[in-house]
Amino acid sequence: MTKEATLQTINGEPTLRFERRLKHPPEKVWRAVSDPAEMAAWFPAKVEAELRPGAPMRFTFPEEAVVDGTWDGEVLEVDPPRVFMFRWNADVLRFELLPDGDGCLLVFTQTIGGGIVGKLGAGRTAAGWDTCLDELAGRLDGRTVTPRSDLVTPMAHYIEAFGLGDGTVRHLDAGYELHFARDLVWKPVDDVWRLLVEDATPNVGDEPPRRAANGHVPAGRITRVEAPHVLEYEATPEGSVRWEIISDPNLGVRVELTHVTAELRPDALATWHLHLELFFAATQGETDLCWSEERFGQLTERYAARLA
Repeated sequence: MTKEATLQTINGEPTLRFERRLKHPPEKVWRAVSDPAEMAAWFPAKVEAELRPGAPMRFTFPEEAVVDGTWDGEVLEVDPPRVFMFRWNADVLRFELLPDGDGCLLVFTQTIGGGIVGKLGAGRTAAGWDTCLDELAGRLDGRTVTPRSDLVTPMAHYIEAFGLGDGTVRHLDAGYELHFARDLVWKPVDDVWRLLVEDATPNVGDEPPRRAANGHVPAGRITRVEAPHVLEYEATPEGSVRWEIISDPNLGVRVELTHVTAELRPDALATWHLHLELFFAATQGETDLCWSEERFGQLTERYAARLA
């Protein structure tokens, strides 16, 4: 058993899986994972529900949370002290308790809704549940768990482990389209835009902002600006680069980058992969990270192997 989350595809849907060995009997853990009053100590939202299949559920976030509003759900299965399953917005959460010696094994899964866009958030979701499950274990043990201050590292780890930062290639009539998408953890669109353009006001015909370009993909002039969502500029040979900042009220904010090019080069894929890693970190406050030639070389080798 490992504390690290896994991401699987089950019945065509992405599913996160966590396992925790707890030093408490299933009956005690059952109350902690199913009683809204007990869940308040570790669950990320306030829960209102009756423990019966078909009962409605409400999930309300605290005022300081990055998620706004109230999300609804439904109780799907109640089998004390073994299984508690419910729908939360577009996701399905399932807690299963298996007796294990003088304690139990908690198997927690989250089936992620929202299709491809929903899956993009699996990295931050996995990191978030790691923290919540640590708090659950601490609550059961009667000890206080200090929340970790560094959230970028675990999120980046899961994004890498799950392949969520990887780019895709689509063949065009006269070249190729390289595409990347990154979840930005509910960061406000205006804040992401200001970071991308470095608080400037870009116009058609200008050079692209420094953070939107890099020395590995020669950039020309800006051809399209639709603040705070779209920035597009020329790129050689015979191509373009487009940044899009997209907000979904239920799935969060993401950035999508599309590079149209006449040549398919693994170093171009590696360039944008690393560029977006640094941009993601910057949106989370880590603005002092620098370009790593070692990481760039590793990514170039990875994409070269895939293209081969």
